[in-house]
Amino acid sequence: MDNNRSSDSSSPLLPNHDPKIHSGPCSTPTSLVLTTLVAVLGSYVFGSAIGYSSPTQSGIMRDLDLGLAQYSIFGSVLTIGAMIGAVVSGRIADYAGRRAAMGFSQLFCIFGWLAITFSKLASWLYVGRLFIGCGIGLLSYAVPIYVAEITPKNLRGAFTALHQLMICCGMSLTYLIGAYANWRILALVGTVPCLVQLLCLPFIPDSPRWLAKVGRLKESDSALQRLRGKNADVYQEATEIRDYTEAFQKQTEASIIGLFQMQYLKSLTVGVGLMILQQFGGINGIVFYANSIFISAGFSESIGTVAMVAVKIPMTTLGVLLMDKSGRRSLLLVSAVGTCLGCFLAALSFALQDFHQWNKVSPIMALVGVLVYMGSYSIGMGAIPWVIMSEIFPINVKGSAGSLVTLVSWLCSWIVSYAFNFLMSWSSSGTFFMFSSICAFTVLFVAKLVPETKGRTLEEIQASLSSYSSKR
Repeated sequence: MDNNRSSDSSSPLLPNHDPKIHSGPCSTPTSLVLTTLVAVLGSYVFGSAIGYSSPTQSGIMRDLDLGLAQYSIFGSVLTIGAMIGAVVSGRIADYAGRRAAMGFSQLFCIFGWLAITFSKLASWLYVGRLFIGCGIGLLSYAVPIYVAEITPKNLRGAFTALHQLMICCGMSLTYLIGAYANWRILALVGTVPCLVQLLCLPFIPDSPRWLAKVGRLKESDSALQRLRGKNADVYQEATEIRDYTEAFQKQTEASIIGLFQMQYLKSLTVGVGLMILQQFGGINGIVFYANSIFISAGFSESIGTVAMVAVKIPMTTLGVLLMDKSGRRSLLLVSAVGTCLGCFLAALSFALQDFHQWNKVSPIMALVGVLVYMGSYSIGMGAIPWVIMSEIFPINVKGSAGSLVTLVSWLCSWIVSYAFNFLMSWSSSGTFFMFSSICAFTVLFVAKLVPETKGRTLEEIQASLSSYSSKR
């Protein structure tokens, strides 16, 4: 590795630095836009996998003669597979590359969709869903990490937030197609974005930072030049990536256990903490069981679901547009306050029902509460924890740290989605008051611990966090 690095240090791009050439592209290069669009096709697959179980429930249960318990297994096994994929995601992305990790994930997803399409028994449904889960567990790490590593600092937030926007689009389009198509056809349609990304991956560059990490410095510089545009001067950025990577290469690769050191303390606290608070704020309980929430509140489930989709996509888009203008931290604070208010309104509506007060108003209050929650979550809490996760970890621990953070996210997702119905049976108002309290704590957590990463290079962010932890 060291020999390769020294032999590659004479990259032709660096000595030919000309200060007359502009130091960054005036507009976003087409190659960067196309490369990002190929990457976030994986996010669309992620969303379609999550959305698949809702519109297909009655058709699958009828055609394969499944009971509710069997279908619940089918729905939840996706999360189990995602946890398995999360455990190995960092290692695969570190050793084979971010691009290869996306390719592996799509092979898992294609097999899973085909297994569901042609299944005659419940066991094949479970196998297919498990494989799709493994695939999206890989994608949930590889896509935001790759996009963050290929984009310049002034665009990184918005481009990385496209991950969440495409998840939202995947879910919404799957709901729409599922309303008209048979569940087997819907599963077959699910293979299309997988195949498109798989076919496009050989034509996009690998991450310049990953290439530098494995000692392929000439390829790193070439990839960076391709992503920034042929007329851009990449000298400063390439030198910064090279120097930073070489400094961290002197440290050993950290295992998940090795992450629990003082120098990584703040990065780990921020990354893991945001994922726990994102999930325990109730998102998967509300998304997975929105229909039952509206029924319990005495509101039309069809109108409520349409209203949720109508709010979610525009607010996610707004979050993408604001990411690099307002900053991550301020957007997170607004989002967390909004989710707290939304859950409080929903809790209040259920409490009024329990006391038989304002019976005509409480269903509307529940709808408003859920819509405020979904809109607020979509503008910040949905995307930003993944953006920050992709920014804060040094290159020598990024694989292990990313695996841990992604695993925690999926584990918390499973806990909330499994426990939600039991909590609602215990107390609907109590459930939402609990979510509201967690969202209120999120406001404090963001205000005290989460750094602003807007307008800073990955190297600057990671160096500042490491120096903060070393002073503790």
